[in-house]
Amino acid sequence: MQKENQETAQWDHSGAFVHDMIVPQSDIDALEHANNTAYLRWLEETAWLHAESLGMSWSHYQEMNVAVVVRRHELDYLAATFAGEALQVATWIIKNDERLSLWRGFQIIRKRDNKTVLRAKSHFVCVRLDSGRACRMPEVFKTAYAATSSA
Repeated sequence: MQKENQETAQWDHSGAFVHDMIVPQSDIDALEHANNTAYLRWLEETAWLHAESLGMSWSHYQEMNVAVVVRRHELDYLAATFAGEALQVATWIIKNDERLSLWRGFQIIRKRDNKTVLRAKSHFVCVRLDSGRACRMPEVFKTAYAATSSA
């Protein structure tokens, strides 16, 4: 379920796209908490859901022969999460240079105590699907992925 911000959560950005999820048992590692790689997958899933909510589905990328791919992730793990915990994963566009790059912010909040368990930023670069080479961002990307926050 996607929704705008919940009043009880302390979001870093008031207009974030929020995705509710439950930590699956399959994401738990030998330390008995969610594995670091799971968080990255949750961010990717939320970014895709956000893109789709903006009208930017994979089929649109394919039609345009253009996509944005990750160049860099920065993740700050602030607290562990465990199987069965309800989380809210939020994302928003921090910056779009309207040429080649855009940056997303992320925040994950644990619902039971409204604690931020992760903050992250990702840098994306626009590329042609057929060659993998960097290319100028199409106009529709400039509009759909307009910055909504500077932090």
